[in-house]
Amino acid sequence: MSFARELLGLLVPVECAGCGLDDEAWCAACADRLAGPLWRCEDRAPRLDRLDGSGPLPVWTLTDCTGHVRRAVVAWKDRGRIDLTRPFAAALARAAGGLCTDAGAGAVLVVPCPSTAAARRRRGGNLVDALAAGVAQGLVRAGGLAGPAPLLVRARGQDQVGLGSRARARNLAGQVRVRSRHVAGLTGRHVLLVDDVLTTGATVASCRTELERAGAVVLGAVTLASTPGPQGAPRLPPRPAPSTG
Repeated sequence: MSFARELLGLLVPVECAGCGLDDEAWCAACADRLAGPLWRCEDRAPRLDRLDGSGPLPVWTLTDCTGHVRRAVVAWKDRGRIDLTRPFAAALARAAGGLCTDAGAGAVLVVPCPSTAAARRRRGGNLVDALAAGVAQGLVRAGGLAGPAPLLVRARGQDQVGLGSRARARNLAGQVRVRSRHVAGLTGRHVLLVDDVLTTGATVASCRTELERAGAVVLGAVTLASTPGPQGAPRLPPRPAPSTG
């Protein structure tokens, strides 16, 4: 450990946002929790089911939102630990290459799920934008065509933290919309949604509805973490993303 780092640790005590280890902002053990491949988790989210019988939208995630991971995500979103943005985005960039199955496919718009205006002010922006940029970077590294595209906004509504499944859906009803300047160019465009945590699926479902209403083709969603269902729904085996050709 360098002298400068030791001095900084005395002036501003640092601990791992996940496990609390001293003198490490994000320790190797906690980073390892995000080091695996993406896996399918949509069976955990009751609000992803479609009434037309088409089944839930595919959602890929890196890890369970429990224990040290949950503590780190809460610190990142609500306790000012924006130093976690870079390692979180890097973890998704590394893993997202596994979703790229056809280098000759059309470009994929990687769309971050929006947060409320109040949350953006409190956090200094929509933190999920950085995660979407990481996913897009990973797809490009693997030979795909992709780019981050913040197409959605939240009009009003309270933060989703602490709300149950039905309350989350009501809170989002009519609040998510496509930015008006982007609507005309979305017909037929392939979209991959990105969010921080999949809980009930209400946010992803609302974003999907609005994008499809504008003519986009939503391929699936990627999240940093996923909350286990009440029954401890098992992980589904990793599967490639649908063809975007």
